[in-house]
Amino acid sequence: MSNPWLALTLGTDPAERITQVGRAHERFVTGEQPVTQVRDVVAASWRRSAGALVSPDSTAPIELSDGDLEAYRAAHPLARVLPIFRDLLGGLADDGDHLMAVCDAHGRLLWVEGTASVLRGAESMNFVPGARWDEAHAGTNAPGTALAVDHPLQIFATEHFSRGVQRWTCAAAPIHDPATGRLLGAIDVTGGDHLANPHSLALVRATALAAEAYLGAQPARGATVSVLGREDAVLSIGGKRLRLGRRHSELLVLLLVHPEGRTGDQLGFDLYADDANPVTVRAELSRLRRILGPELLDSRPYRLRAEVDADFLTVTRLLERGLVADALAAYTGPLLPSSDAPGVARLRRLVDSRLRAAVLSSGDPRLVQTWLGEPWGTDDLGMWEAYAAALPPRSPALPLAVERIAQLALEYGLATSVQRRRN
Repeated sequence: MSNPWLALTLGTDPAERITQVGRAHERFVTGEQPVTQVRDVVAASWRRSAGALVSPDSTAPIELSDGDLEAYRAAHPLARVLPIFRDLLGGLADDGDHLMAVCDAHGRLLWVEGTASVLRGAESMNFVPGARWDEAHAGTNAPGTALAVDHPLQIFATEHFSRGVQRWTCAAAPIHDPATGRLLGAIDVTGGDHLANPHSLALVRATALAAEAYLGAQPARGATVSVLGREDAVLSIGGKRLRLGRRHSELLVLLLVHPEGRTGDQLGFDLYADDANPVTVRAELSRLRRILGPELLDSRPYRLRAEVDADFLTVTRLLERGLVADALAAYTGPLLPSSDAPGVARLRRLVDSRLRAAVLSSGDPRLVQTWLGEPWGTDDLGMWEAYAAALPPRSPALPLAVERIAQLALEYGLATSVQRRRN
């Protein structure tokens, strides 16, 4: 069985394959369906690109430059493994035929390295540091698609969605935080058609694994809490991951949103409303303090003594800065979704509603599409209506959106009113 992540099977004529896929690409972008004679991973990526309103003649936008770019990449976790990338892939970047590129989890290029002549060629398509190369902004490409499917792969010549990129071939692999599993970015090698071989894919995959191994061997920087999309909190501290029980997870979240501290009675009300038992609350806090240690949890009032960050706080900060796309990318689901503690439920609704409102008001159909593609957004009728309204009349994604609106309207008993609006 052939490897679906490799661009060419053994014995395939590259020139013939370029022509074959190029014809399929032109049929696709002119609205002819279905896609044939193209790898499944590429066909799915083309559909995502078209659904995100990417034009086949578009150019990746530049989002970071100058001081902002320098500050961002200096603070990025992948800066620590840049020497590994250069050691393992630097030979390719120096041979005059290839580029080495590193991007973050949003597809923003952090470093692009190679000889001056190859770099000049890449500049013509904005393959430069600070440019956004995820599928929603640049269409099908190796680093962007590797992030989308979370798997190493190759993208060969005319498999690229953007016509301006189709003279290049690239191989990329995603990189994860070994402590949390969070996607950090991707490592990419870009060059000519000769890159479409098993060795380039194996090389970028090995480089990504080496980077993850190095990051996993480094001491943790501060403590972080993950509660989005999780039933229980995970505390990462000192290079270790600690999973907390339900009540301790709720208590930790409540302490995070009240850095000034809370009394036992206040925490009891946030946990149980009027049914709080002071003895039970103190017992839970005592057990939590034994788990976390007195150096982390103080009492009188109860508060966190050390600097502890959390994924939901990251989403909130990004929204406050107007970085809606980054906030949505950092949001992995509702905060402790099964918790019925009043204080946690209020916080969960607040985070969800702020993010949803920001996505809707952004006017960016790609963000709306991302929301709808997640488990918590697939039944969001209002978001589906906003998505359909933003699509051009000939978009291949419009029939699906209209059908989904009709299904949800029927389920919610709104079929008649929706039909009136459509008429």
